[in-house]
Amino acid sequence: LGKMVSKSIATTLIDDTSSEVLDELYRVTKEYTQNKKEAEKIIKNLIKTVIKLAILYRNNQFNQDELALMEKFKKKVHQLAMTVVSFHQVDFTFDRNVLSRLLNECRELLHQIIQRHLTAKSHGRINKVFDHFSDCDFLAALYNPFGNFKPHLQKLCDGINKMLDEDNI
Repeated sequence: LGKMVSKSIATTLIDDTSSEVLDELYRVTKEYTQNKKEAEKIIKNLIKTVIKLAILYRNNQFNQDELALMEKFKKKVHQLAMTVVSFHQVDFTFDRNVLSRLLNECRELLHQIIQRHLTAKSHGRINKVFDHFSDCDFLAALYNPFGNFKPHLQKLCDGINKMLDEDNI
């Protein structure tokens, strides 16, 4: 599976809105890191993780405890999405520590869910993705109302809002 995950494969498995959000995450990551290769790797790791999680879920590989954790994870991701959008829409509410904490709570749940199923390498990929997106300096730059990332944040929030409206997150 790991070798198969390319942009063409991912786009056949991921809906248009999710693809747009991933594209925007790539753009903002590339601009923030000033490193195209690093940005590609972070997004590729994110896509690999999502696809592997979906395959495990759809093939009924999780036990009852893992399914309960999966439900907690879904709720936490939904809360994260609502918070991301809310911090963008309501002036002066952004708190990088809140977003970072939510992202790290998602990370921990994800590690617990996949513990029995995926390799240490997959756990490392998850850490790299979450290390980047939960970084407080990255979040501060992304939400800076006078910064370069404002158009990216707008597009991200538009996509996330659409995903929330369609119950895809």
